This record gives sequence, structure tokens and C-alpha cells, in this order.
Amino acid sequence: MNATRTDLHGTAAGGRRLRIAVGPGLALGLLLTGCAAVGPDYQRVEPAAPAAWHGALSGGLDGEAADREALARWWTLLDDPLLTSLEDRAVRGNLDLKQARARLGEARARRGLSRAGLYPTVGVGAAATKSRSSENSGSGREIELYRAGFDAGWELDVFGGVRRSVEAADADLAASTEALRDVLVSLTAEVGLNYVDVRAYQARLAAARSNLDAQKDTYDLNASRYTAGLIDELPVQQARYNLERTRSQIPQLERGLAAVMNRLAVLLGEAPGALAEQLAPPGPVPAVPLTVAVGIPAEALRRRPDVRRAERELAAQSARIGVATADLYPRFRLFGSIGLESLELGDLTTWGSRTFAVGPSVSWRLFDAGAVRRNIEVQNARHEQALVGYQAAVLGALEEVENGLVAFAKVQERREALARATEAAGRADQVARDRYRAGLVDFSNVLDAQRSLLGFQDELAQSQGAVAIELVRLYKALGGGWGEEGAPELPVEDPGGTKP
Repeated sequence: MNATRTDLHGTAAGGRRLRIAVGPGLALGLLLTGCAAVGPDYQRVEPAAPAAWHGALSGGLDGEAADREALARWWTLLDDPLLTSLEDRAVRGNLDLKQARARLGEARARRGLSRAGLYPTVGVGAAATKSRSSENSGSGREIELYRAGFDAGWELDVFGGVRRSVEAADADLAASTEALRDVLVSLTAEVGLNYVDVRAYQARLAAARSNLDAQKDTYDLNASRYTAGLIDELPVQQARYNLERTRSQIPQLERGLAAVMNRLAVLLGEAPGALAEQLAPPGPVPAVPLTVAVGIPAEALRRRPDVRRAERELAAQSARIGVATADLYPRFRLFGSIGLESLELGDLTTWGSRTFAVGPSVSWRLFDAGAVRRNIEVQNARHEQALVGYQAAVLGALEEVENGLVAFAKVQERREALARATEAAGRADQVARDRYRAGLVDFSNVLDAQRSLLGFQDELAQSQGAVAIELVRLYKALGGGWGEEGAPELPVEDPGGTKP
């Protein structure tokens, strides 16, 4: 590179003006910064998705494309105002979500840190030193030196190492955005699942308490008939153990209900027990919509935040190969400084104290025992891992949706069968009690009917909850629960990370 030229010109006021002219070599260096970056140029990997879902869609499932806004707030489709309120509170207060937002802020700051490497650095400094040389090697004099000035430096990104690091930081930021969305998907699903559990526990408790009242009436009847000498003691004790067994189930259900309420409160970022009063009034298990649009596999994969995050992590790792490859090449740097230097403080501001330096520098690591090439191999191996991780995320997503489709359809079939069985068990219980009072059947028939009725009612309550639960899990598998508000400062679609 040609040397710089320095001209000193007088001014009308008797002072002097310093002008530094940049030579052609420096201009060539500036042009070199536009060279292509080393390393692979990332090409977005599209997930390999089948054309349609493997299983036949039934139970209200529809292959039509899901509405994006409806999928983003799927809980509103269950038409439960309290659930909607809890979901909104969870998005505002959940601690895991706040942590994910903080990690997104960190990624955004790291991107800014990487971009800073593209620009020059400018500094200012001042110093005052006092030194004395040795009498045996010098004059033995004490010297005071005063300095003040500006300095600047700029590393020319000739081979694109800095640009690749910015590219990686951009992809990392996009991956953090998808991680935030993934937390949002999991959070909204967990709130929905626990809310359904609350309502299912309440339905099971209602069934157990209703049966407890009926069994107490039966026990009282047998006790009075035994006192009157109409029956022996056996039916009394049978009625009693049947009653107490049902009574023993209630504390277990109450314990489960309390645990689910506490879990729901923590999901909202509140203390355990905070929702007990609000959720205490029993409510129905949320009813599922008549039809559920699931779209095609490709749409689900494009929406799933975990798949999107894995793809961005792959893009980031591709860029890091370029960062490592740039270390094989020389580094070019421009530096310059201008300031004042004087042995006397009073002379520091005079024209004679001026000093400057400007010029280019180059450094090139000629021998490092293969460390740079080993680092490139490391980054290539990590890229292969990221690619496999992306492929695994795609397969895992497809599996989760396929399982969700089957589960949602089958739990509805089970619920319908249990509803019929419960209806028959209720009728059998009524007939058995009527015939027992008439003395036509043994009390064991009443016991069997009461046990069957309680069992079927409990299973039906669980099955009704299971239908809503499987719908929530299906919405989660489809990537529902996040909208554009998940990361308002970033676009939903990233250009692919090929540009800094």
C-alpha cells in the first residue's frame, strides 16, 4: 500500500493546518472490504413434509388450513371466558416467559456487539508521566512528559470474518425469537391443560359426592330395617363399607384438585393458592368445537417454533464455519492518531507539540500447529450436528401431530361409549334399589350397581376432560399459541441469514 502524504499549510492567522491525504493503496484496501466472505453461503433448508397426514381425519378434524389468528389464540375457541382470562394473565406474568424475553434481549445485544466490529473505533486519551533514566546507562535525568490526543483504528473485513459473525448473530437472534415463541406455545398449552384438569376434578368430585349421598341413604335404610328385625347384619355392613370406600376417594380427589390449582397459579406467576377462590365455583369442562382445522403437514412445520428455531440454529452454525475459515487469511488494519506531546505542561497546547501517526498494518498467522484448521473441522462437525438436530425436530413435530390427531378422535369415541355405559349404569342402580326395597333381589345386586355407577361416572368425567386435553395438545402440536406479538421487533419470516 502506498504511503500517505502529509502537507503543512500556513494560515492567515499565522497558525498551521494539518491535512492527511489517503493514498491509492488505502483506497484499494477500502474496496477490498466488499470482497465475498469466505465459508459456505447458507441456503435455507425446507423441511421434508408428506403431502397429507397419515391417518384418516375423523372426530371433527378437517384438512382445511387453520386460521392463523384463531390458532394463535386457540383457547378462545373453547368459549370459556375464565380460561381466556387465565391465558392472558399467564402471558403477562409467567416467569419462564419473562426469562425467555430476557434471553431474547441478550441475543439482540449480542447482535449489536457483532455489528460493532464492522465499524472503526475512535478513542481519546491523556497522560502525564515522570521518569528518570539510570546514570549508568543514560543521563540520570528526570523527565516529565505530557500527552493528549485522539486515536482511531479499523480492521478491514477483507475475507468476511466479521460479516459472518454478524450473520451468525442475526440467526442466533432469530433462534432466540423462536425459543420465546416455543415457550409461549408450551405455556398456553399448560394453562389450558391444567384448567381442564381443574374442571375434570370438580366433575369427579361432584359424582363422588352424589354417589356418597345415595349410598348413605341406602345405608340408613338398611340400618333401620336391621333395627326393625327385617334383615340381618350383613347388608348393613356391606352398605357401610361401600359408603366408606366412596368417602375415602373424596380426599384423594380434593388433593389432586388443590395441586392442579396451585400449579395453575404458578404458571400465572402467582403464589400457590392465589386462584383457589376464583376457581372454587365448579364449572363445566370446556366444550370442544364441532370442527377443528388442522391443515397439511407442511403448514404445521412452517409454524412450529421448535422447527423454526432448529433451522435458525443451523443457519448460525453455517456462518460460524466462515468465521473460523477467515482465520486462515491475513488481517488488514488501518490506524491513525493525532495529538499533542510536550515535556512542559505549559507548552502542550502550542503548535510545536503536535504529533500524528497514520498507516496500515497486516498480520498473518503462519504457524499454529493446525489450530485454525482444527477449529474449522470443529465448526463443520457442529454444523452436521445442527443439521441432524433440525431433521430430528421435523420428525418429532410430525410424530406429535400424528399422535394428536389419532388421540383426539379416539378419546371422543371412548367418551361416547362411556356416556352410554353411564346411562345404563344409572338405570341399573335405580332398578336394583327399587327391587331391593320390594324384597325381590339380594343387596349384593345394589352393591354391584352402585359400584358400577360410581366407576362409570368417574371415568366419564375423566373422559370428558381427556377430549378437551387432547384438543389442547393437538393445538400445541400444530404450533398454536403465538402470534406476531411474540417478538414485535422482528419479522416473522427471516431472509435466511445469507446477508449480514
